[in-house]
Amino acid sequence: MAKYLVIVESPAKAKTIKKFLGSNYKVEASNGHVRDLPKSQLGVDVDNDFEPKYITIRGKGELLAKLRKEVKKAQKIFLATDPDREGEAISWHLVHSLKLEDKVVSRISFNEITKNAVKNSIKQAREIDMDLVDSQQARRILDRVVGYKISPLLWKKIKKGLSAGRVQSSALKLICDREEEINAFIPEEYWSLEAILKINQTQESINCKFYGTTKEKIKISSKDELDQIVNNLEGADYKISEVKKRDRHKKPLNPFITSTLQQEASKKLNFSTQKTMRIAQQLYEGIDIEKEGTVGLITYLRTDSIRISEEAETQLREYIQNEYGEQYLREAVKEKKSTKKVQDAHEAIRPTYVHLKPENIKKSLSRDQFRLYQLIWTRFVASRMKPAKYITTSIKIDAKEYRFTASTSTLDFDGFLKVYKMNEEEKENKIISNIQEDTKLTLDELEPKQHFTQPPPRFSEASLVKTLEELGIGRPSTYAPTITTIMQRRYIIKEDKMLFPTELGEIVTNIMKEYFKDIVNTNFTATLEKELDQVEEGELFWKEVLRKFYPDFIVTVEKAEEEIGDIKIEEEVTDVICEQCGENMVIRYGRHGKFLACPAFPECRNTKPYFEKIGVDCPKCDGEVVIRKTKKGRRYFGCENIPECDFMTWQKPTDTKCPKCDAVLLEKGKHLVCSDEKCNFQTENNK
Repeated sequence: MAKYLVIVESPAKAKTIKKFLGSNYKVEASNGHVRDLPKSQLGVDVDNDFEPKYITIRGKGELLAKLRKEVKKAQKIFLATDPDREGEAISWHLVHSLKLEDKVVSRISFNEITKNAVKNSIKQAREIDMDLVDSQQARRILDRVVGYKISPLLWKKIKKGLSAGRVQSSALKLICDREEEINAFIPEEYWSLEAILKINQTQESINCKFYGTTKEKIKISSKDELDQIVNNLEGADYKISEVKKRDRHKKPLNPFITSTLQQEASKKLNFSTQKTMRIAQQLYEGIDIEKEGTVGLITYLRTDSIRISEEAETQLREYIQNEYGEQYLREAVKEKKSTKKVQDAHEAIRPTYVHLKPENIKKSLSRDQFRLYQLIWTRFVASRMKPAKYITTSIKIDAKEYRFTASTSTLDFDGFLKVYKMNEEEKENKIISNIQEDTKLTLDELEPKQHFTQPPPRFSEASLVKTLEELGIGRPSTYAPTITTIMQRRYIIKEDKMLFPTELGEIVTNIMKEYFKDIVNTNFTATLEKELDQVEEGELFWKEVLRKFYPDFIVTVEKAEEEIGDIKIEEEVTDVICEQCGENMVIRYGRHGKFLACPAFPECRNTKPYFEKIGVDCPKCDGEVVIRKTKKGRRYFGCENIPECDFMTWQKPTDTKCPKCDAVLLEKGKHLVCSDEKCNFQTENNK
């Protein structure tokens, strides 16, 4: 009979660990958390110094009974949950749920599920780290208080079932603010000029970009300025004034941390953050590999450290030397210490066994597992390879007082690019790289192009994660669930990788900005994150974070309650008659926003789309312009007679006509702009 009981979170992890431990060990899984705050109430006694009320999670009773039986048989219990504050908290909850206070209990953690790591963790067993537990408790209770105090106000103001949260509301505000920026953006005209020059000796052509004068760079802002330059260049000789060659090195990137893995998997594999974390969890916990058995393929996936262990460093350097040769091995460098909090027990995300090449184990992996493992493996191997070397050729060509430039890069040594391909491909132009200062050139053609400045891009999941990380909002483990939550709430939608706020998302954000400025303030949220890190480091008592936060917060909540009032959500009655029962239909909120419903529900279940009129006549027919939504919930303005009439625009149209071309003027922030893209008329919006 087994003497020792090891408890992990997941059955997959249990299966992987079993093979490393002898018959004296029994490995069981808790299937994640076993205790939590109750869903039906706040579960925090704010009058008793924020004492939490934990209850057994529904459905865990049978599992806990089974674990209690195993506990009675065991001489010693090892709690082997994940190596982060969430994992530490699960171990702490297990102690209470299984009544292990009088038992011999040890906490073990490992950054990778390998034989050495698991066996070493048992030798280095420790007590539960209460600083980690308290940091998790502070975060959980803080988020519970914010969510459970603000959400009912949203129910009063909008509709039931909505939610607000400390991190999710800040993330949603970023997306809504970006949409406002885009809607208010006024494009500015500018021009570029290219000279297509023929090399007299070979008759080959090179394209050179207009730079300015020989003394300074010039921006061409209008057609008139362009025409003036073209006229001045009439009859000019084009002479090479400088050919400059230099070496340029492109350094390899560090191994992945959680945020960079999510970003790169989004760009290269088109994975959502949630999908990336799910598949990475599978790779961490263990995959059944042919001839190897169950193997944990990568280190722990929630980390903000780029450090790798000495053992992994040695193995990797040997691998590069044997596989690619000494010329590819980068000199050993000291890693810069991160300025932000790093859990030093963690490493970067890397393969546990570098010799397990992705191609060699492809048969044992699903397509998505293989692609993510390959991404992690190649990034790790490339991180210790030499930089790629390019020879860059830059040329300056003068014509009268003006200057044109051209450049190209030629790959001289591939270095880490042998393993890890970058998204940006270097464009090589052999004609430019072979050009000399005495090369004779003749103008073939001047090619002007009109451009307009572009608004800032909408967030993708990758760029949102990057921004959240830069602003210090949330932590590696929170990015994926945060984005998933605001998508599930239908506050945002994803189209062509880009994130758009829905009408519902904009309404929620506006209420949060009006009544709870601090909660959606990125600096405030980032400061709270730093305090939670201080709790983790043992520098701050966890309840102190709540004591500082709660008094001002509850005053804000009470003020909001007073201003919002005890609103009874009256359904707005319309003049649209339900054709099934004759009742006047009412406006209700659904997951995409407003819709028309029969008030006799559930007896009558008739519904219709609700098209809100904006008081503007359609410029193409005798209909009116209404607010419409795409299938995914993105708002636009279109004619009420669609599909018979095809008028639509993303910006709100007005009843004012353009004085230059008689087209409709659109609202764009503080301006009115012409809807005809060929007409550049704009004026102040005096509304």
